[in-house]
Amino acid sequence: MKRQIRVAAGLAAVLLGSAALAGCTSSGKTSGAATSAAASAAASAAQSVLGSASAALGSAAASLGASAQAAASSAQAVASSALASVKGGLNAKGDVALGAATTESDGKLSVPVTVTNHGSQAGNYTIQVNFDDASGNLLDATVVNVPDVAPGATAQATAHSNRSLNAPVTPVVANALRH
Repeated sequence: MKRQIRVAAGLAAVLLGSAALAGCTSSGKTSGAATSAAASAAASAAQSVLGSASAALGSAAASLGASAQAAASSAQAVASSALASVKGGLNAKGDVALGAATTESDGKLSVPVTVTNHGSQAGNYTIQVNFDDASGNLLDATVVNVPDVAPGATAQATAHSNRSLNAPVTPVVANALRH
């Protein structure tokens, strides 16, 4: 992509230089009409080249957006699969609280997860944590397992994003099962 931009900028410079030379007569003086026509042609060509470079940048940005969306969808599919493998799980979203997300040195987010077993029996917890942007769009998802939480007891765990995410990101308990 950087190479395409450099090539486009170089081509624009050549076109503008050619326009300046095209307006010169053999005596070294410029011809007003020729200069104006050549400059107009060069400006039009340069605008076309820069438009193509701009379109290429837009296309690259769209590709990155699509790639990020695909990664988020993939992470959610993995998380959903992990939850689907839990047999006999009970909805336990009310047992789970999330703390504030912090950014680790690798750019990934970590979120403290607190589980309080409100049930009458010990249970294992499988929790899907989604990482959403300010508009509520899914950026990433992960699953946290918290084993052997006694009735009335509280346990701690940490959810980690699968990739680096830019702020602001809101962690959300998408699903939680006690089994």
